[in-house]
Amino acid sequence: MKRPLVVKLGSSLVVDESGKPRRAFLRARADEIAAIVQGGTPVCVVSSGAIALGLRRLQLTRRPTSLPRLQAASALGQAELQRAWQDALAPHGLDAAQILLTSAEIAERRAYVNVRRALGALFALGSVPVVNENDATATDEISFGDNDALAAQVAVLVRARLLILLTSVPGVLHEGVLIEDGAQARAAAFGPGSRLGRGGMESKVAAAELAAGAGIPTVIAGVTPLHELLAGAGGTRFAAADSAPAFKLWLRHGKRVNGTIAVDAGARRAIVEQGASLLAVGITGTAGAFRAGDGVELAGPDGTVFARGVASVDASELDARPANVEAVHRDRLVVL
Repeated sequence: MKRPLVVKLGSSLVVDESGKPRRAFLRARADEIAAIVQGGTPVCVVSSGAIALGLRRLQLTRRPTSLPRLQAASALGQAELQRAWQDALAPHGLDAAQILLTSAEIAERRAYVNVRRALGALFALGSVPVVNENDATATDEISFGDNDALAAQVAVLVRARLLILLTSVPGVLHEGVLIEDGAQARAAAFGPGSRLGRGGMESKVAAAELAAGAGIPTVIAGVTPLHELLAGAGGTRFAAADSAPAFKLWLRHGKRVNGTIAVDAGARRAIVEQGASLLAVGITGTAGAFRAGDGVELAGPDGTVFARGVASVDASELDARPANVEAVHRDRLVVL
């Protein structure tokens, strides 16, 4: 089976100003998706729009600030969103499969692998998974923040051949001109000191950088047909970095970080240059009440984080400075 294509669509593309699905737009995308699937490439759709559709069901014209009301809108709108995708794909003999995720499924290794297996089974059946964040149950602690980030995580999870982030403009623009090279996008469009925002083009650039850094080529594009984007034409393109084993990718991008371990220069050198494990003797301090099995960042003497891993012992045990205890095993550690 070929590596899948992941396509993300935001609410403004999926839902019109009156709060109804843009059915003509979805049918056009479904036509393209069907051709790609029939050509042997699985497709996974990451689709926003549940809350926007649910607002109309609640007879609301503005997004509520109350979390329970947002959750209710999501629960009502998700059913309509799934029906809209099923209606668009059905004429091609394709089933739309619903997958709702929170970051908890990404952060926990067993759940992460189970999601990957479920998506793989759906691809093998010729179905089109339609993924969305589970806003009906998600809280701030287990939220992706936006569906651009979710799409990047899904692309990494399935080792996608390409991540396409669709938007209403041709790509990342600077003074109205398309920036074709993603490596230039951040500085040209937002300035070198810009911090990442939630939503909008900055969110898409951040997601593209995450996916590309994990070895997934990514494109931010507008109305260019999907098969052209898959063939390398159009949009702002982010070249893939060298890939890594799936477990290392999960450590780098999926595992939630619960604390930081500060190390001395010798320990940092041994980890980076020799691929060594982290022994407690090289630790200079800890931050966060992490437990064995939690994700931790490793910071050098200057405070710069240079690695991530899975703690072998609790922070309280490391604070006692046991000389020969292995704090993070090299097989459960990735250098950033």
